[in-house]
Amino acid sequence: MIREFGTGDFLYLVTAMQWTVMLSAIAFVGGGLLGLALTILRVSPWRPGQWLVTGYVQLFQGTPLLMQLFVFYFGFGIFGLDVPAIVAASTALVLYAAAFLADIWRGCIQAIPAGQWEAARALGLRFVLSVWLVILPQAVRIAVPPTVGFLVQVVKNTSLASIVGYVELTRAGQIINNATFQPFTVFLVVAGLYFALCFPLSLLSHRLERRLRTGGVPMRAVP
Repeated sequence: MIREFGTGDFLYLVTAMQWTVMLSAIAFVGGGLLGLALTILRVSPWRPGQWLVTGYVQLFQGTPLLMQLFVFYFGFGIFGLDVPAIVAASTALVLYAAAFLADIWRGCIQAIPAGQWEAARALGLRFVLSVWLVILPQAVRIAVPPTVGFLVQVVKNTSLASIVGYVELTRAGQIINNATFQPFTVFLVVAGLYFALCFPLSLLSHRLERRLRTGGVPMRAVP
């Protein structure tokens, strides 16, 4: 039976936002931790590690996130494994976010003048201590704006998880639309809720960039 879009439907969409936020947080935190490890490995003097990370980044940046979701959700079925939608979506988004964050942070580290590396070596610091004590504190200030900006992309990309049945904001909108047959109203509300999540993050990214520029930190384009 077709019904009108009502207050209960709107509240259902608002409730579904928490699953979008949760998936975004999993992707960003997990991707951030993995991305940091990949970044350090990529800027290390160990050549095989550099090649491995470069291959990983090219793989996940060069294939659609939607295909990655399909692989993790359906691909393990050939081994007789039934992967829950939340596990498949979280795994795909973590690996996807790690690839992009590793590339962003690698560019920020490479933006640090070579003299800082030389100074760390002059102090007798090994590679790991040089990165941790000298390079990262400077790179973090450069990396904050693009990192927050990428978080906006992560939030929007969680909408693809609906394709494997994970009930986040977009999937909730599809469910309500199937009951009301009012796609314009339903998805306009869904778009507005995504905007409510992403716009403050975009403002935060621009504000941080202006603040760091004012603070005298050289902001260079990430390759």
